[in-house]
Amino acid sequence: MTVPVVSKGFTGRGGHDDRLPPGQYLTTGFPVLSAGPTPRLDTRDWTFTLVTETGRERTWTWGELLDLPQSAPRTDIHCVTGWSKFDTDWQGVSVDVLLDDVDTDAGHAEAYCHGGYTTNLPLADLRGGKAWIVHTFDGDPLPAEHGGPARLLVPHLYFWKSAKWVKGLRLLDRDRPGFWERAGYHNHGDPWREQRYWNS
Repeated sequence: MTVPVVSKGFTGRGGHDDRLPPGQYLTTGFPVLSAGPTPRLDTRDWTFTLVTETGRERTWTWGELLDLPQSAPRTDIHCVTGWSKFDTDWQGVSVDVLLDDVDTDAGHAEAYCHGGYTTNLPLADLRGGKAWIVHTFDGDPLPAEHGGPARLLVPHLYFWKSAKWVKGLRLLDRDRPGFWERAGYHNHGDPWREQRYWNS
């Protein structure tokens, strides 16, 4: 099934001079940073599961994810280690699409991943065209070292919130800090406010 691709241009705040958050430097590369070994996942076995705060589950296979309406965000990304990369091109499914028919009063979410990684986000940071489950980067399948076959993309926050090797989202009625947040990283992670660590 062919689905339309919606392209959205997210290029930071204002013109080129305003696109680099404080404390960041521009790179044309794409550094690889991981806390552990890189999972090698077969899309034939891959699934993505959304779990509501009441325990209800909805699961998509790889093929079902690709059959959903696709978006093609072009966006700047910012790593907490200091690098930023402009105009990155992705393709995937908006989290809005996954939440479309979900009845929830949750205010928070936890992304959970292969390899045991988790990260927490206010649900508001995943809605309104702000977040995607992406499977393609620069026109090619997302490489494993960058979180393939699929990762969360939340480009308005520091990149550790864009969890690699994502396998699901849990909707929560209260906040629950994830892997890096428990290790001292900021609970929210807004690069424009330099929210790198708990004391920032």
